[in-house]
Amino acid sequence: MEAADFEALPEEDKHRMSTMIDHLQVRDSLKMYNSLVERCFCHCVESFRRKTLDKQEETCVKRCAEKYLKHSMRVSMRFAELNQGAPTSD
Repeated sequence: MEAADFEALPEEDKHRMSTMIDHLQVRDSLKMYNSLVERCFCHCVESFRRKTLDKQEETCVKRCAEKYLKHSMRVSMRFAELNQGAPTSD
């Protein structure tokens, strides 16, 4: 759907579409966050000796999260680049 198509919709449909898009964005953000937590926790935390992370685990989690977020941002940028160059269907 292009911007012109969206503007042609009745107000009620615009609101419904905006709400649905917001919901999908929140869902995708939560999925990404959950995936990051699970991946970094499984990779970095080896035992449950205490309630807090030890220094090595904390450093590992920070590096893991940074790499994951950088990778996700790069993938998003690449999709945007590819989307800009994609031919339109009209």
